[in-house]
Amino acid sequence: MCASANVPAGSGTAAAALPSMQAMNLTQPFRGSEAVAAGLLTHAMLRGPRFRRLFPDIYAPADAEVDLELLSRAAYLLVAGRGALGGYSAAELLAASCGPLGAPAEVVAPHRMRSRPGLLVRQDELPPDEIEEVGGVLVTTPQRTAYDLGRRGTLLEAVIAVDALSNVHGFDPAEVLLLARRHLGGRGSRRLPRVVELSDRRSGSPMETRLRLALEFGGLPEPELQHPVGPYQLDLAYPAVRIAVEYNGGDHLDPDRALHDLQREAYLTAAGWVVIRFGAYIVIRRPDWVADRVRTRLVAAAASAGLPLEALGAA
Repeated sequence: MCASANVPAGSGTAAAALPSMQAMNLTQPFRGSEAVAAGLLTHAMLRGPRFRRLFPDIYAPADAEVDLELLSRAAYLLVAGRGALGGYSAAELLAASCGPLGAPAEVVAPHRMRSRPGLLVRQDELPPDEIEEVGGVLVTTPQRTAYDLGRRGTLLEAVIAVDALSNVHGFDPAEVLLLARRHLGGRGSRRLPRVVELSDRRSGSPMETRLRLALEFGGLPEPELQHPVGPYQLDLAYPAVRIAVEYNGGDHLDPDRALHDLQREAYLTAAGWVVIRFGAYIVIRRPDWVADRVRTRLVAAAASAGLPLEALGAA
């Protein structure tokens, strides 16, 4: 097991990642006491309508969207460099957003610190080579973040996280198992082989992962991911019978995207493809229904082609 690494507030990279009063940016989370000491604000102004309090002494503009990235940056200020952002906070800063709505900010620290509303603190080893700086704050590396998220939550949530991080950062999900061997006995590590087995870094989004696993857990053949058809790629495809399965997200309502979709649909139809699409509600709430509908289409197509259903799976 690797030795824990302390991350003191006044030394090394951590100190560089903390804002100085001279460089204080009041459009981002900031310490109210530092803003007052610097003469930028008064206590009355902090209590007024221009700012909102996120954590003790940590403020942000009142009109700022309080999303996970904002909360995470605020949390990092609160702990003053005594750890690194981890879990869904790290994934957010690493451009691999995969957390549920309302997820709290999360910090991993080698020493005990108190959690509070909106902030989850996990005490764990924090070796220096499992931390990196992103946008002025320390976060766990993509592989370490995948290792942490792969050990908790539901199996589905774990695979979604590993897919997202490995897709954005281009690593093999099996690297998570190397970290498991490094951190022997880590809570939840026993299920990591199954998480890695189900993971696929080609999944382009958390919803694509949900859709793929709906088919997997429904006992259907494994589809090809990101299958090319002319200038387009299909999320999940069964090339032998030219059936594709895709997630239909809210961005498809954008006029420019809608036009692109019409052109894409015309091309795929001309090429003999049938695309089965599902919205978020059905994918999340009724994955069994998704699998049943796809199964019906695949069974009919396989019979017409004179193929057994299992022959449709990815090679």
